[in-house]
Amino acid sequence: MSDDRVLQQRVMDELAFDPTVDAAHIGVTARDGIITLTGHAKSYAEKFASERAARRVKGVKAVAQEIDVRLPSDKKTADDEIAARAIKILDWDVVMPPGSIRVKVENGVVTLAGEVDWGYQRSQAEHDVHRLSGVSLIVNQIRVRPQAQPADVKATIAAAFERTAEHEASAITVDVRDGVVHLSGKVQSWVEREEALRAAWSVPGVTGVEDHLLIARP
Repeated sequence: MSDDRVLQQRVMDELAFDPTVDAAHIGVTARDGIITLTGHAKSYAEKFASERAARRVKGVKAVAQEIDVRLPSDKKTADDEIAARAIKILDWDVVMPPGSIRVKVENGVVTLAGEVDWGYQRSQAEHDVHRLSGVSLIVNQIRVRPQAQPADVKATIAAAFERTAEHEASAITVDVRDGVVHLSGKVQSWVEREEALRAAWSVPGVTGVEDHLLIARP
């Protein structure tokens, strides 16, 4: 059996194992370590969970997400109700600057806009609303004020690897242009790749992260 067939089956097994995912409606293909997910989910949260499940599987290099959200007719929520709930949950989140995020909802598609200082705040805003009933898609247009420096990003990644990874971050090259961090080089696993991305986003003023990291084969 080819490596891709083995990886495909592992991802299918992981989706079936995850209680938050209805694997019967999700298709999986694998090519050169890249997983493509197709089919449909009953909510945006389930779509998000399916991607997270696929990324957990050893050997997965990237995930292409092509799952559609099909809301059950009896669970559709009015756009104004979704918007009100989104605003309320963002106001309750202590890590979000008060009044910094604007919310627009149209046909279940939530658009988030505004400006924050940290990349994690941008991600947190999306995480806050992704489980709301009736959401079919989230468009995150929140801007992070650029102020990051390459040395800051490199030091943060190195410190994160020292705490959690089995290898040093010396093989990672960091370049910052207009607030966007470009990561290149090699890591030993998907977990280390995720850790490098998470660390880069944790630096204040990072407006985006371009991932060019390769997973080194043993």
